[in-house]
Amino acid sequence: MRRWPRIAAWCVAALVLAGAALGSATVYFGWYDVSATGPHTVPVYALLDVASTRSVKLRSADIDVPDLDSPDRIRRGDALYRAQCAQCHGGPGQAPEPYALGLNPAPPPLVTSARERPAAEVFWIIRHGIKMTGMPAWQYRMTDEQIWDVVGYMRVLPTLSPQQYRDGAPSGGPASSLASASTSPSSSATATPPGDMRVGDMRVGDAKAGRAALQQYLCVTCHAIPGVPGARHYVGPSLDGMADRSRIAGVVPNSPDYMQRWLMDPQGIKPGTAMPALGLREQDARDIAAFLQTLSNFE
Repeated sequence: MRRWPRIAAWCVAALVLAGAALGSATVYFGWYDVSATGPHTVPVYALLDVASTRSVKLRSADIDVPDLDSPDRIRRGDALYRAQCAQCHGGPGQAPEPYALGLNPAPPPLVTSARERPAAEVFWIIRHGIKMTGMPAWQYRMTDEQIWDVVGYMRVLPTLSPQQYRDGAPSGGPASSLASASTSPSSSATATPPGDMRVGDMRVGDAKAGRAALQQYLCVTCHAIPGVPGARHYVGPSLDGMADRSRIAGVVPNSPDYMQRWLMDPQGIKPGTAMPALGLREQDARDIAAFLQTLSNFE
């Protein structure tokens, strides 16, 4: 009877050593893909999400929250958010700047963050940043009072419609430029971005390429997508069973052509929608539309 505990212990030790050897080989021989175009696997993403959530909760527990409802605080926070945060996180109906689309993990939209996280946690994240995400520590760039101003404004952000957010932008600011662009024939949502493929170079939609493109255009930060790791909290509806739905945004028939148009120019399909124009290349929109057609619950 005494042999079995020893055998079990040796088996466990052998498994641990084998796992350590495999992990070391994966790192040493470069088998692990570190490219920004290759997203984390679902288990890795889930592990990092839990680690981040628990770490922030622990370290923000003793933070005293000041009054966040002052109109002056919210007004100051509005200006700071547009100047420092919207470039990566966007706003209601406003896409992030192009350079933010390539970050991995993708910066989440902050429209609902203040509803889902306590104010102390939001303050801690802004002040200290998050390792390996591109989120900087703003304590070296803003005072604590300014950070609380941003937290106060983020509590108001979920109540703003895309039009209200644009109307609140200062003249000549990013949001007012977006409002002008959305009514201009030369809108970036319909114009061909620099370096885009010529029409003659277009190929049919590739679902595999579309799945990869979803990561680069931050689709996973707003929508739950089956089999694709992304944010834990979502602004938009789940895309599960997207191929089975009869209409897109409740407006146009659900077909690859209409989906491509919706992805490239959502305001043109449904004015006032919170879906931002992300500046998709036509081929990328075609690929994503092809991938969405694979999301069926009846296959």
